Amino acid sequence: MIKPLDKTTCTGNPQTPPLRLLAWETTRRCNLACAHCRAAAGMGPYEGELTTAEGKALLDDVAGMGPAVIILTGGEPLLRKDIFELAAYGAGLGHRMVMAVNGTLLTPEIARRLKEANIQRLSISLDGASAASHDRLRQVPGAFDAALHGIKVLQEAGLPFQINTTVIVANRNELPAIYDLAQKLGAAAHHVFVLVPTGRGEQIKDQLLSAEDYEETLCWLLARQREGRLHIKPTCAPQYYRLWRQDAAARGEKISPLTHGMEAMTKGCLGGQGFAFVSYRGVVQPCGYLELPAGDIRQQAFSRIWVESPLFAALRHLEGYHGKCSRCEYRKVCGGCRARAYALTGDVLGDEPLCLYEPRNAS
Repeated sequence: MIKPLDKTTCTGNPQTPPLRLLAWETTRRCNLACAHCRAAAGMGPYEGELTTAEGKALLDDVAGMGPAVIILTGGEPLLRKDIFELAAYGAGLGHRMVMAVNGTLLTPEIARRLKEANIQRLSISLDGASAASHDRLRQVPGAFDAALHGIKVLQEAGLPFQINTTVIVANRNELPAIYDLAQKLGAAAHHVFVLVPTGRGEQIKDQLLSAEDYEETLCWLLARQREGRLHIKPTCAPQYYRLWRQDAAARGEKISPLTHGMEAMTKGCLGGQGFAFVSYRGVVQPCGYLELPAGDIRQQAFSRIWVESPLFAALRHLEGYHGKCSRCEYRKVCGGCRARAYALTGDVLGDEPLCLYEPRNAS
């Protein structure tokens, strides 16, 4: 029998941060074939998917650590037949259950079942402000119109949703239009992802923003966040939290660069530091974009992996990072994207490849 750690051990160790968010890749099956997909997901089949019982055991184990935000993701989670049962079970344990879908499979009946299962929010990706640009990246004609229809279904059901956008060279100039569309559609938030070239994304490395365009894009997002019209959350973009502090300092606001001053879910890189990912086969990773195993829940309980994984320990020891990230005064609020560092340099503790900033402590 796999033995979890007790709650006191999981939360009482000062070296172990509390788990805030867990993304579970409930399936790798997907009805789209997105060019930037970190999982290179398709219709499969994919052998070894966690069973319903194994999924519930994972949710039980995490509940023993304290309730968390559970992101049911994929692939396309709506292709999993027991997804409503799993969502309801997690909600019954006190977890905040949310779901990442592509929107194309949503119907009034599915929306009703999602609401009954107590899903608190859904995310739907729009990677373009028009069918031409969105469908080009999603690689399925009609994906844009189907996603908009899915959003309409959620609106009519009274289910909150957010818009997710992956920014690449091809759609960067469309970001303002996508942001305006998210507001027009009534989204609760706009989460903007910066490409990490893993999975199929490795085939479009040429679409990765330059360091200069990356910083300019983050500054644009910060300005929109300051306006307060729609909640903005850059993801896989930890330098945003350095820029936030630099902007605050320029405004005369007193914020220490060494403490994030925000809840843990909104600091920079969260991989292994408040956030973890469980693959469809039960492999634990720091995040979905960082394909380095921290453990396997079929061999060891997630709660033990969270506390005992050497990989997680290394990611939490910021002073052990390499290069300028180790001496940067913003390392506790940024940390650099560990997945992008690994994908582009092979060094998970190395410098963030897209960071322009030079630390004050140059030694």
